[in-house]
Amino acid sequence: MKKFFIFSLILSFELGHAQTLPVDSADRAIVLDEAVISANKVAEDKKDVAQQTETTNARQIQQANPASAADLISQTGMVMVQKSQLGGGSPVLRGFEASRVLLVIDDVRMNNIIYRSGHLQNIVTLDPSMLQRVDVLFGPSSTVYGSDALGGVIHFHTRTPQLSEQAGELNIHGNGLLRYASASSEKTGHLDFNIGGGKLASWTSVSYSSFDDLIQGKNLNETADSSWLRPYYIARINDKDSLVKNDNIYKQVQSGYNQYDILQKFLFSPGAGTKHQLNLQLSNSSDVPRYDRLTDPDPNTTLRNAEWYYGPQLRTLAAYSFEVTNREGFFSEYYAGINYQYIEESRHQRRVNRSGLQNRNEQVSVMGFDVHARNMKEKNDLRLGVDGQLNWLKSTAEQTDINTGEVSPLDTRYPDGDNTMNYFGIYATDAYNISDQWVLNAGLRFQYISLHSTFVNKEFFDFPYDEVDQSNTPVSGSLGIIWNGEKNLRVSLLGSTGFRAPNVDDLAKVFESAPGTLIVPNPDLKPEKTYNADLSISKIFGNKVKIEAVGFYTLFRDAIVTDYFSYNGEDSIEYDGEMSAVMANQNKGKAFLYGVNGNLFVDFTDHLSLTSTITYTYGRIVNDTGNAPLDHIPPVIGKTSIIYNYEKFRAEAFAMYNGWKHIEDYYLNGEDNEQYATPEGMPSWWTLNLRLQYAITKNLMVQAACENILDQNYRVFASGISAPGRNFIVGVRGAF
Repeated sequence: MKKFFIFSLILSFELGHAQTLPVDSADRAIVLDEAVISANKVAEDKKDVAQQTETTNARQIQQANPASAADLISQTGMVMVQKSQLGGGSPVLRGFEASRVLLVIDDVRMNNIIYRSGHLQNIVTLDPSMLQRVDVLFGPSSTVYGSDALGGVIHFHTRTPQLSEQAGELNIHGNGLLRYASASSEKTGHLDFNIGGGKLASWTSVSYSSFDDLIQGKNLNETADSSWLRPYYIARINDKDSLVKNDNIYKQVQSGYNQYDILQKFLFSPGAGTKHQLNLQLSNSSDVPRYDRLTDPDPNTTLRNAEWYYGPQLRTLAAYSFEVTNREGFFSEYYAGINYQYIEESRHQRRVNRSGLQNRNEQVSVMGFDVHARNMKEKNDLRLGVDGQLNWLKSTAEQTDINTGEVSPLDTRYPDGDNTMNYFGIYATDAYNISDQWVLNAGLRFQYISLHSTFVNKEFFDFPYDEVDQSNTPVSGSLGIIWNGEKNLRVSLLGSTGFRAPNVDDLAKVFESAPGTLIVPNPDLKPEKTYNADLSISKIFGNKVKIEAVGFYTLFRDAIVTDYFSYNGEDSIEYDGEMSAVMANQNKGKAFLYGVNGNLFVDFTDHLSLTSTITYTYGRIVNDTGNAPLDHIPPVIGKTSIIYNYEKFRAEAFAMYNGWKHIEDYYLNGEDNEQYATPEGMPSWWTLNLRLQYAITKNLMVQAACENILDQNYRVFASGISAPGRNFIVGVRGAF
């Protein structure tokens, strides 16, 4: 530990020339003339965008000093992030999660053919140290981004190589970071550097993080659940699964993992307003234990699973883009990009006292393109775009006897033949300045989506078909009106629609048959749809106080649910020697959601400010017997911060808080995971936290934090792992 910090100091001093932290608009609570990039894939004033957006810039990312991109999003206080394991994080936007929230990195869709509707961990494959900004778009965003953007979009932007502004000189600069966090014994190292000439520039980023088992809080109040503690765990001793007593019941044994991230960008600018960019990304990890499944109880063996882990989470990206700005002609700007992604995921599980280790592996390849252009006039801003993606999936499985090494066949998670899913879309958006105060936003998208899967090996499931095909042509649109009134009063009204096309994961339930029940593919599945209305009001008082409130109401239609079905006109068929009722995924679900978000920003002085946010969401399924709870609906969430800035010093004291999620508001036996809560549901919680940073010199900054100062024992709703207890964080940053 001591050697680690000594090395940190040496490295930081050697890096040189870090900037001090002046008090400017980036450190003020109220930011005027803020720009947003992701709403329509072009830079525009936030005040002229009807959709609710939240941007975290590079300075705020540095100040937050998060361990992962999931933690970064959570620290906004506006997004709840569910975790099933330490190496995870599944954001929830307006009551939608996983495949119903679109993740984007540098204009490239991350969602693919196997994104499931439960909980995802793909966001952790993004290194926060490589990010320039993050834009969160709340509400349906399918008009610009296509399928999956029901709850919204989280768009991550990595940093761009910088050219030299001085002829004949190279622009060489870089940054270094070393960080330690006590709750997980996290050790993170990061280095990035830029080499830029007059026309060609390179930016390289490398990060490595090591996480030990996470320690939860020791302060259990009357509502906490002692079952969240870890008194025992399974270990393999002398070729036998043994129940081992945990020396520290607050230590969540078998939750740690390691990860590394590499990014390389090249920028070539042959002339003013023209840019070619090559973007290469690689993220990989060690095995990632699925902590919640490792704590599942069993009446005979105390714990159910001896092993349950995700294999290394591999994500690669290669993208080329060509961008022109300030161009003469009808289009003043245009952008064209092509990209390729390769993703590997795997699941490995073994029951206690069984020798068969089940291994299911998924390999996904994705090719995509995106072309959009802009016609910007004095009063009108028109954007046109076309985009597409081609997805391929190879699903394999095998079982390994850990005693003998013998390998035997196993049923695959997804169809074991060819699996493809293709997206093609065309869209247009427009912002029209009716007057100095009124702005009209409008957009329309036409989409074609196809999916094809084949079944080859019928040893485990002898279905009377060989393949399944489906295609859909959804249409989405948006219409908004904005009034930027006098005295900094702003009102906007937005109507928008969203859609999510079924992917191969929606067909995968064919493998979840039980005695007397057979779940079959349904090629007639249609996209899930949302119809949404937003009302936003904000007011700035004397450039010192800003209040804003956003309310929304969403109709969720054609939600995919599992229900009774018929195959070839029969409601039952013979399967595995017995008559089985036929079931299938169908577009039968109907639901509604509504909520409100409130924000307060106060600049008391040039050095002291306050920010506060709170969000309430409500969702219900509509059925014949009355309304029932909809899953993925978070409790009340929020954050309040007091920030002090003075020259080289910055301090932030903040509270994070969640309300109760009572058991009667759970969607039972679904994705709300009531088995990992208390019998009454998930208790409310709040944490007190403190962050400090000081620029010792121009080339050295130190950061320190204490999160969860009161050492509260708590869990985020739907999570299967407890949050960190009292967590001391120390970081050293340098730049040259």
